Amino acid sequence: MALKATIYKASLGIADMDRHYYADHALTLAQHPSETDERMMIRLLAFALSADNNLTFTRGLSTDDEPELWVKDLTGHITLWIELGLPDEDRIRKASNRADKVIVYAYGGRQARIWWDKHGNKLERYNNVTVINLPDEATAELPSLMERTMTLQVNIQDGDVTLGNENRILSIRPEYLGARD
Repeated sequence: MALKATIYKASLGIADMDRHYYADHALTLAQHPSETDERMMIRLLAFALSADNNLTFTRGLSTDDEPELWVKDLTGHITLWIELGLPDEDRIRKASNRADKVIVYAYGGRQARIWWDKHGNKLERYNNVTVINLPDEATAELPSLMERTMTLQVNIQDGDVTLGNENRILSIRPEYLGARD
């Protein structure tokens, strides 16, 4: 018998002073059986960093032709495509052809740096692709905020991110590796 996804509910309050975006989001996240707690929380962080009223989670790990998150306009055109991890250059090229803007939230510490050194020159050719490295120390701490029903506050100012609940606050400084709008 196949394992089923674990469902999490997140109430996310976002105050993004850099983008002047202030909103509360009630989210439902399905954690695939093969997905780590860290990766699921990175999906939630990626949502907060790129928050938009039309940003939605996709089928993710189980689907090759969809990103982790996206924004589609009323015609079905993809305006924002969000990837997590260290995707191959071919996948990013295809995404850049399908969407107006692509953001890759890279993570994995040293492996993310090696990935960027290998693919950075090619990726910088795509003017609609932004690569943001999430520091390993910070992403490793994200599961400490994880609960089946979470209430989290996210504050973003001058590139610094604080993410927390009533018991714990984490500070994260994402690093732009390529392109920034």
